[in-house]
Amino acid sequence: MNTMVRRFSASCAALTLLGASTVMAAHHEDKADIVDTAVAAGSFTTLVTAVQAADLVDTLKGEGPFTVFAPTDEAFAKLPENAVEDLLKPENKEQLVSVLTYHVVPGKIMAADAMKADSATTVQGADLAISTADGKVMINDATVVQADVKASNGVIHVIDTVLMP
Repeated sequence: MNTMVRRFSASCAALTLLGASTVMAAHHEDKADIVDTAVAAGSFTTLVTAVQAADLVDTLKGEGPFTVFAPTDEAFAKLPENAVEDLLKPENKEQLVSVLTYHVVPGKIMAADAMKADSATTVQGADLAISTADGKVMINDATVVQADVKASNGVIHVIDTVLMP
């Protein structure tokens, strides 16, 4: 899959994903960029596919730093039927880019810092609401299920719901 990932080029800011259980198996946590970390996780195929379709791979492999709120495959499965397939169509690329970049915040924001904030402005341009409830960090209506997954060019926070702008 790494060869396939390298074939895609990016022109705008981006997003990616990461797996809660497999992330810990990645031995190069700070050496791999956000995309390679996500690909190595193996359980975020929907997000990887979407990042590729949006031509955002190179951007997310860039210097950064980026904070990515990465939805799991299960999060994508909660979307209405055919929503993912529709977003992946070439004619919907602009909408796909908007959805993906809504999951990315410029800079490296660790969970401890996020818990002190009430919002963050995304690469897409809109704000995300940040709150805490019962000791959990919420990003809009999504719960952070794994925080502070470090990558060479930022940090990933795994979420249980796809954020919609």
